[in-house]
Amino acid sequence: MKTRWVERMEEGLVALLIASMTVVTFIQVVARYVFNYSFVWALELTTFLFGGLIFIGISYGVRVGAHIGVDVLVKTFKPGTARVVGTIATLLCMVYATIVFVGGWIYVGKMYDIGILAQDIPIPQWVPRLVLPLGYALLFFRFGQVLARTIRGTQGGLLVDEAEEALKLRPVDQGDAPKGRE
Repeated sequence: MKTRWVERMEEGLVALLIASMTVVTFIQVVARYVFNYSFVWALELTTFLFGGLIFIGISYGVRVGAHIGVDVLVKTFKPGTARVVGTIATLLCMVYATIVFVGGWIYVGKMYDIGILAQDIPIPQWVPRLVLPLGYALLFFRFGQVLARTIRGTQGGLLVDEAEEALKLRPVDQGDAPKGRE
């Protein structure tokens, strides 16, 4: 299944959110300390951007294997058993993502019905909160990818083995130092 566009969108959103937060915060600091002026809306906008970064970033973290996990027990299992445990864990994570998605959708719907605006920015409260169900829909999608790889046997479960990944990045000849560390 071709999902490259989703990956690019996800990476683009994460980069855009981080860059936007940085720019808004920088402008606010310069305005406050150089010009003795403060933008009222800067903190609220940065908060919304940070929330977006969190909820989009959780699915990105699943994709790249950045979330921490304890796999001491799972590593003692035989590969078949570890695959079954990984499948069950992934299914439970998908159930969790579904619950939060539905709850987030209901919450956004109620914010839409209420129709109130954000405190400092003239936009409806439900608009920045859409990132909650969007983030968990992406998370469900990422767990679905993990589940498919686990069932096919190309991935052992939810967690990436950090030691194995680090060994892939080491120099081929132990005598060769990585570039920049000579």
